[in-house]
Amino acid sequence: MNKHHDLVSRYFHACSHLSAAEIAAYFCSDAVVYDTNHRPVTGAETIGAFYVKVRDQWDGASWHVDTFIDGVSVAASEWTMLVRTDGSKKAVRGSEHYRFRDGLIEQIRQYWTYNPDDIATALKDYPYEEDARFTSEK
Repeated sequence: MNKHHDLVSRYFHACSHLSAAEIAAYFCSDAVVYDTNHRPVTGAETIGAFYVKVRDQWDGASWHVDTFIDGVSVAASEWTMLVRTDGSKKAVRGSEHYRFRDGLIEQIRQYWTYNPDDIATALKDYPYEEDARFTSEK
């Protein structure tokens, strides 16, 4: 197992079972999580509190890495979040693109759609106009 896969697996475990402070320890202090369903979550402490809130909202949600592709300073995963609703467990699936700095998670771009009837997957408030990957001519 490579170091990024191990880091992400431990971060998912923390989101599933540990405190906000323990989750925050996997992130750079100025980290940001971009998502398709909500505004960006900025700062390690805020990110930790956010995942505890999500876990509590879904009655003990748990996150699991399904597939993982690694690079030097970036990686991507497909994941499953198991939630409890209406008395049963349901699977929510998505993917994340990671950027790392100093052995911690610096940025997550999270793609999943809460409303399966809406296929738009643009990240909420992502600065596309400032990212050369999205502004250069194809």
